[in-house]
Amino acid sequence: MTDLDTFFKPKSVAIIGASRNPKRVGHVILKRMIEIGYPGKLYPVNPKANEILGLKCYPSIEEIPDKVELTVIALRADLTPSALEESAKKGAKAAIVISGGFSEIGNYELEDRLLSIAKNYGIRIIGPNCLGIFDPKNRIDTLFLPKEVIPRPRAGEVSIITQSGSLGSTLLTMIRKEGRGLSKFISYGNRVDVDEGDLISYLAEDDDTKVIAAYIEGVADGRKFMDAIRYASIKKPVVVLKGGRTASGDRAVKSHTGSLAGRSDIFEAAVSQSGGIIVDTLDEFVDVPVALSTQPPMYGDKVAVLTNGGGFGILAVDALEMRGFKVSPPSRDLMRKLKDILPPYYPVGNPTDLTGDSTPEQFLDSGLLIAESGEYDALFLIPLLGVPGMVPEKTESMLIQLVKNSEIPIVATAVPTTPDVEDVLHRMEEKGLPIYPTPERAASSLYGLRQYGKMRSRNSQ
Repeated sequence: MTDLDTFFKPKSVAIIGASRNPKRVGHVILKRMIEIGYPGKLYPVNPKANEILGLKCYPSIEEIPDKVELTVIALRADLTPSALEESAKKGAKAAIVISGGFSEIGNYELEDRLLSIAKNYGIRIIGPNCLGIFDPKNRIDTLFLPKEVIPRPRAGEVSIITQSGSLGSTLLTMIRKEGRGLSKFISYGNRVDVDEGDLISYLAEDDDTKVIAAYIEGVADGRKFMDAIRYASIKKPVVVLKGGRTASGDRAVKSHTGSLAGRSDIFEAAVSQSGGIIVDTLDEFVDVPVALSTQPPMYGDKVAVLTNGGGFGILAVDALEMRGFKVSPPSRDLMRKLKDILPPYYPVGNPTDLTGDSTPEQFLDSGLLIAESGEYDALFLIPLLGVPGMVPEKTESMLIQLVKNSEIPIVATAVPTTPDVEDVLHRMEEKGLPIYPTPERAASSLYGLRQYGKMRSRNSQ
């Protein structure tokens, strides 16, 4: 068990600053821990309450009769150091400090006191000025965001670390809205102790995490951070979105978390050389990890487009070529094989258009021919389910067969025309087919797979 395991697998948690007021941070955190079904012992701490949400409340952590492994501190900044020290004396190995009012407003002295306590007692800290942790598998949720306002995503295989809590809440909303899942979500704020390097190294060893996605404004220790990416990327993809890439953005970073962002071009070059995958937008930050968690790396530049919507096919070709991919026509042999199994009026090429008469079986049969031909390095599907023959449940069955039998990566664009269709698309993504609402987003995700393929090829030399 590593020293960070206590954050994710504690047998007991004390909420210091738990409150009876539903509008207070301490109340929301306690409620969320109960709602998510935290399996360990839960102790509210508040000297002004005897009971909160049906749990016995203790006036101080010292008066809890049992051992406490993790504390969550939601108090005023000036009260936080003493609460942290009392936690350490109680034997807690880790603390999540939700409280703000530290280096982000220039109060470095108070933050230094937290670090001094951590070093003196050997207690690890996430925060201060953070949302904390959401881990649906281990049933930990210290986010002070009510579920009614920010619904939580399902369990998944992508872990996100973020310095920004507000951006983190937006990410949770985007992921939940698109039916995707998370393994772990970690908002680490001012990272007085546990920093991005520690978290990436930890997630590299986490069996529940297939892809690590990190939103970074500035790094505490550049060498440690790059070493962590280099180590993790050997085991799994690491996706990085940098905040503060312009001069004005850099100034905003400094005012937000007190971080020194550094030159963006140097940072991004170092991340890439270390094996990380740089993305440019929030959409890419959400989309690329989905493809990386379900598809093999892409080891070449050739993409085949298979669609039943001509206009969408054209947009896909444009998006791919703007990303540097080659959308070349199939060979005569592959053209002949495709024409043999398709009606004579279907335009065969790249894209191949199955038209409004398409069926799920045609997507499967044509997709397998393309995937097995050796002529392409990836397959881009556009199965629009609004045409008569594309029965949603049958489409789901055929496309999942295609994904399971393909040795090249596959991404798809599809439109959730009705709630039933949306459910089918979510199920297909859960079963391993990354699906995006626009060709541009699908092409960006394919670009992430290509970047990972290049990194894997470079490391194998």
